[in-house]
Amino acid sequence: MQELFETEIKPPKMLIVSVETEDFFDFEQSLEEVKELCRTLGGEVVGKITQKRQSLQPATCVGEGKITEIFDFCKCNDVEIIVFDLELTPSQLKNLSKALPDFDIIDRTMLILDIFAMRANTAEGKIQVELARMQYALPRLKGSYTALSRLGGGLGTRRGAGESQLELDRRYISERIDALKAEIKQLQRRRSELRQRRKKEDVICVAIAGYTNSGKSTLLNTLTKADVLVEDKLFATLDPTSRSLILPNNQSVLLIDTVGFIRRLPHHLIEAFKSTLEEIVYADLVLLVCDISDVDYKEQLKVTLDTLQSLKYTGKILTVYNKIDKLESRVKKIFKPLENEIYISAKHGENLDKLLDKIQNMVSQTVCVNFLIPYKNYELLNFLNKNGKILYEEHTKDGVLVEVTILDKWAKKYAEFIQ
Repeated sequence: MQELFETEIKPPKMLIVSVETEDFFDFEQSLEEVKELCRTLGGEVVGKITQKRQSLQPATCVGEGKITEIFDFCKCNDVEIIVFDLELTPSQLKNLSKALPDFDIIDRTMLILDIFAMRANTAEGKIQVELARMQYALPRLKGSYTALSRLGGGLGTRRGAGESQLELDRRYISERIDALKAEIKQLQRRRSELRQRRKKEDVICVAIAGYTNSGKSTLLNTLTKADVLVEDKLFATLDPTSRSLILPNNQSVLLIDTVGFIRRLPHHLIEAFKSTLEEIVYADLVLLVCDISDVDYKEQLKVTLDTLQSLKYTGKILTVYNKIDKLESRVKKIFKPLENEIYISAKHGENLDKLLDKIQNMVSQTVCVNFLIPYKNYELLNFLNKNGKILYEEHTKDGVLVEVTILDKWAKKYAEFIQ
């Protein structure tokens, strides 16, 4: 009888390489972030090699001596993939591939694109990711690196045939980009029609935005009892999720979870995801979620605000400092929230009641009015109870007298019953 053995699939070993230049102000934080990106993709980081330079070496990003050091390290540590924590130019990628032919070489942008490809679940998400990857790959086809091999998805995909396929690959990618752009235009039209319907029906939209892994999906789950995937990994949620949220005054709003932002988010991704990122642009309110327990939270907040600005969002913002449960009690006392700020723990539910009140105050156009509802119109009392907050109720000989907080549009519609 043949004995069967389980084969353990080991994660590919990865080396991180980066160059610290004068304008690279967040060098150490970026290194930690790319290490986490590698972990998210399923790789094992076995080391990092850095170099200080006034500017990047135009041909290979790093100097000749550093390339030798990289080669020796990779050979001694069985490294399969070299990750550069910056965006390589097509010529740098080509030259590095020639200098280090035994290893897969990817840059920060490729790494993020691979994670997005792995995380995309819906048809829309997959189309957007494929477009971003194709657009990034097209100028990088020339040389020993063949982009089509990576477009198959997955970590450590080996390079393809090379120069003999160059023109064929280029034509295929160009045609595929045109086809994907046409599909995305259709998606944009559908989303635009959906937003117009929401506007007609006076649906208020609240978008959750923020740095990746700041707790956006946890907040959505806690507030709406949704079941969105939550993981302690970057870009755990990629496809936007919408859920109905009932505010304290019984008003229903649409809460939309969106993809997380990150330092130097690839331009191709922002362009490809324009149709879904527009959910933020047209929102009545953005909950800007920030992980207050992260030592780098101020920079992460700045990255998120800069991204919102690049998307041309000009609406209301409520900054939600999340994960206060990770702070010591003495530290919590230091933080004093401003008018459009709040400190919460989405995981443990701390201050979520105050958060709901703030959302209500920022999106609701409510009024407090007195209605006298004749008994023959008793169904109106049920409507007010469902769509407003009844503060006082008294049965009189002429009908039911109620004091209620309700949306201004309903007060105007039933103005004949106002006392």
